[in-house]
Amino acid sequence: MKCSRCHKNDTKVIESRDVTEGEAIRRRRECISCQHRFTTYERVERPQVILVKNNGTRELFDREKLLAGLYRACEKTAVTNLQLQALVADVEQQLRSCGDDEIATNRIGEMVMDGLASLDEVAYVRFASVYRRFKDIAGFEKELLQIRNRKATGVKK
Repeated sequence: MKCSRCHKNDTKVIESRDVTEGEAIRRRRECISCQHRFTTYERVERPQVILVKNNGTRELFDREKLLAGLYRACEKTAVTNLQLQALVADVEQQLRSCGDDEIATNRIGEMVMDGLASLDEVAYVRFASVYRRFKDIAGFEKELLQIRNRKATGVKK
C-alpha cells in the first residue's frame, strides 16, 4: 500500500477491524519512511447492480449517491453518520440477496424509506417528498397521516 503523503510502498498495518457488519475491513497503517498514519478500507468486490429508472434508463447503483441523498434528508436531525452507513449497508445487502442484476429504483426507494421511518420522521418525510415527488400539500398530509396511523397502531413501516 502506498503512503498517502510520501507515496512510498513501504507501510505497515497497525490495527485492523471489521466494519459494517463484516462487509469491510478498516486498517490503520503507518508509513515506514515518513511515519505518516492513514486509514484504508477493504470491501468485498461484488457484481454491480443496475438500477432501472422510471423512464427506463439504466445506471449503476452508487452507494455514495444514495448516501448524499440521505445526508440531505437528515440535515439538522439526530441521525448519525453511523446510522446512515448502516442503512446503506442494509439496502446493499437486500439488493445483493435478491439475486437480480437489475432493480427498479422504486424498490430501492421503498427500502430506504422503510429504514428512515424507524430512524427519524422528519428525515423520512424529506426523503419521501423528493422520492414521491409531492406536487402539493395534500401529498405531505397523506404521508403524515400514514405516519400517525402507524404510530397509533404500533406498526412499523
